[in-house]
Amino acid sequence: MSTDPAPPTPSAGGPADPDPTPPAGAAAAGTAAGGTAAGVRRSVAGYASHAEAVRAVDWLSDEGFPVQRVAIVGSGLKAVEQVTGRVTVGRAAGQGAAQGAVIGVFFALLFGLFFTGPAFLGLLIYAVVLAALFGAALGAVGHAALGGTQDFGSISTMQADRYDVMVDHDVADEAARVLARLPAGR
Repeated sequence: MSTDPAPPTPSAGGPADPDPTPPAGAAAAGTAAGGTAAGVRRSVAGYASHAEAVRAVDWLSDEGFPVQRVAIVGSGLKAVEQVTGRVTVGRAAGQGAAQGAVIGVFFALLFGLFFTGPAFLGLLIYAVVLAALFGAALGAVGHAALGGTQDFGSISTMQADRYDVMVDHDVADEAARVLARLPAGR
């Protein structure tokens, strides 16, 4: 019996063949995700995308299956950093000013509980302008402190090569039967 997880199975809306060999870390996922005390779970389906695995668990839920006994386990994890654009000192200052202005509005509304009429409007303008200036200065100084080592913005995500629907061993056969009825286009 192989200890390696089954290779990714492209899914056209249905589960992969059930594989009794759990992916690495599956036993730990059993108890961490609210599984049985022994933490014994079995893969009943494998998918190429998280959305497909979520769709399968949603189907199990719709069919009345006890989904608290299910976990989606990603394997073959990799970090992906998508670059969103160049960041200059001016852009960092602009982003800092925008964030500062939002904080200024929040504090003006909070302290505005004690002011009425024109006094509140003055407080609002003062707080937004002051916080925007402070935010712009912090943004510019913070970016300049990096010394040009990261002149770009990015968003980091984690992605997996495969997503297994893991189910407590004692109800895995039932889950496999329910997933066999999963409509292709659903």
